[in-house]
Amino acid sequence: MKILVAVKRAIDYNVKARPKSDGSGVELANVKMSMNPFDEIAVEEAIRLQEAGTAQEIIAISVGPKQCQETLRTAMAMGADRGILVETDEEMQPLAVAKILQAIVDKEQPGLVILGKQAIDDDSNQTGQMLAALLNWSQGTFACAVEFVDGGIKVNREVDGGTQSVSLTLPAVVTTDLRLNEPRYVKLPNIMKAKKKQLDTFSPADLNVDVTPRLKLVKVEEPPVRKGGVKVADVAELVAKLRNEAKVI
Repeated sequence: MKILVAVKRAIDYNVKARPKSDGSGVELANVKMSMNPFDEIAVEEAIRLQEAGTAQEIIAISVGPKQCQETLRTAMAMGADRGILVETDEEMQPLAVAKILQAIVDKEQPGLVILGKQAIDDDSNQTGQMLAALLNWSQGTFACAVEFVDGGIKVNREVDGGTQSVSLTLPAVVTTDLRLNEPRYVKLPNIMKAKKKQLDTFSPADLNVDVTPRLKLVKVEEPPVRKGGVKVADVAELVAKLRNEAKVI
């Protein structure tokens, strides 16, 4: 079975994102970029499934500018067998990415697609669900445990009240949550080996996918500065401040 893993190049999680001075977007110039942490978890889970003998091949795919090759090489250094880059300088929105992934799925015919539940830059949490709908596949979102059982997959999902267990038929789409696993450290020899692994490049036009943005970004700005808190002597003073100053009661 093939496993397709989608990985995104995003602002590093240690970097504080800042809007551009004109509010037209997020400042990316001279900002450290790395693989989206949720996608790292997806790659790690695919590798563990391969090590358990469930999967024979792992294909990493990324959509974006040429620099996404670095992200794919990282995935291959972790253990992915080959990579696919759909190169475009267009602003990529979840539906466009889902359609590109659908085209790659039609081309590669994997039995399972794993991707992070969301990207830490836009926090959309839409691509996995949209892909499952386009493919008409079963889906397990927010996975904190994945297990192959009787030719299908059992997925434990993170939900508000704890966890929920669902059984999926293959093929399926799984989106990963933080508690699914801890990605492995990439060793230098594997980084060198990754440079020799196959990396194919396509354009959206090659896949007959229209990636024209359907949403318009109006403005990006910093959230308002939070005011400092104050201590109150007793409940009566608290109620007075809530009523007279905050005007919430």
